[in-house]
Amino acid sequence: MMNSGSLFEVYQRFDFSVVHGDGAFVRDSQGTEYLDFYGGHAVISIGHNHPHWVQRLQAQMSSLSFYSNAVDLPIQEEFGEHLRTLSSKPNHRLFLCNSGAEANENAIKLASFHTKRQGILAFSGGFHGRTSLALAATDNSTIKAPINHSTPVKHLPLNDLEQLESYFKTDGDTLACAIIEGIQGVGGVYEPTDEYLTLLRSLTQEYGVVLIADSVQCGYTRSGEFFAHDKSSVIADIYTMAKGMGNGFPVAGLLISEDIKPVKGQLGTTFGGNPLACAAGLAVLEVLEKENVSENVKQRGHQLRDGLTKVSFVKNLRGRGLMIGFDTPEGTPTIRERLLKEYQVLTGSSSPTILRLLPPLTVTEEQCDQFLEACYDLDQRL
Repeated sequence: MMNSGSLFEVYQRFDFSVVHGDGAFVRDSQGTEYLDFYGGHAVISIGHNHPHWVQRLQAQMSSLSFYSNAVDLPIQEEFGEHLRTLSSKPNHRLFLCNSGAEANENAIKLASFHTKRQGILAFSGGFHGRTSLALAATDNSTIKAPINHSTPVKHLPLNDLEQLESYFKTDGDTLACAIIEGIQGVGGVYEPTDEYLTLLRSLTQEYGVVLIADSVQCGYTRSGEFFAHDKSSVIADIYTMAKGMGNGFPVAGLLISEDIKPVKGQLGTTFGGNPLACAAGLAVLEVLEKENVSENVKQRGHQLRDGLTKVSFVKNLRGRGLMIGFDTPEGTPTIRERLLKEYQVLTGSSSPTILRLLPPLTVTEEQCDQFLEACYDLDQRL
């Protein structure tokens, strides 16, 4: 672990410094280049330093970098209209903030305002953030402080239809919201079935419960659909977004159903929706649309999954698009560590034995082949 001395050390870090990024690659301070199939937690959506993204930010910086939400900022409206159109959610309205945890925090709070209830339904393996309400909904007791246990949250096993129906029959009228990822990220790339999401939507409507589709990591075309939940044809009341929304610039937001009425003062943010954030967000949407990124995500996802079926250390291959997970054997060093140190390939993980692949959505066929060749070579050496 690197220790600068001045930082509050809460992160387990790699032992090198990244100083430059270009497309699907990053370079360290020694000049070594790495193939980036991690993207800093799925944040790099259109590639490091995409030229259109850089140009958009530079142009905005030269006119207005910041003003608060005390005034009209036309770029916010432009961003909202483009997002509603590309996501096919024309009847949802946008609230902008800064991070995935903040998006989920506001979504849960808004659901409680709307329903006048307190209960939260979440699911095993779910991760929704490290702040108060978002952390209460997260299924990981090791990162919860005592204060985080005061919120009434129920965690149900994912994809158990019988337990879901039974719980709503006894406790549905106590719930403010149900929050569910379209594909779990930190939880290991597991996803609710279409049948499960459809039943959950039906039950939340029957009992007047707000359905929150946590799309912080699995949204923004990472699965091939704009939101991973779209595969089930379910329409949620609130979609939460962050990660790839700004390609590295801090941008997050909520798309909120027209059934939930805005009340001035209920939500607020100083930095959310600032002009630079909106410029970064618009650049991402424009690239997603103009470069037909969703089709690339589907093709490269198929390429990677097909290739990984030929690797013996890959077990329980799962995921969609460019959000792929699989189990690997226990051992020291881990498969992830060996890919990094021996092949200069960065990957994500959910545990020492679960790898997550989260490359830029613009990753090329050749770059995917480079990753697969590293896996094939490592497989031969194990």
